[in-house]
Amino acid sequence: MKINRKKRFIKAYKKLDWKIQNKFIETLWSFINDPFDKELNNHSLKWKYKWLRSINVTWDYRAVFKELSNWKYEFIDFIDIWTHSQLYK
Repeated sequence: MKINRKKRFIKAYKKLDWKIQNKFIETLWSFINDPFDKELNNHSLKWKYKWLRSINVTWDYRAVFKELSNWKYEFIDFIDIWTHSQLYK
């Protein structure tokens, strides 16, 4: 799996508390091992983000990504990391 992080993601990640940053790293390892692990809650988004997917980092934070290889999970672009309320405002 090749993972790319967009500038927007990097900027948002750097603003996060170190605990959330560490939790994202743990989540990323789980995602690499099994993108559909139940704890990740990997799902497509709706409305204006319907071309994106998200995974749970914590109960409130979501890592938003785009899968670029027709559901083979070979190429992933992490777009942003948002709280649940930021995602749906």
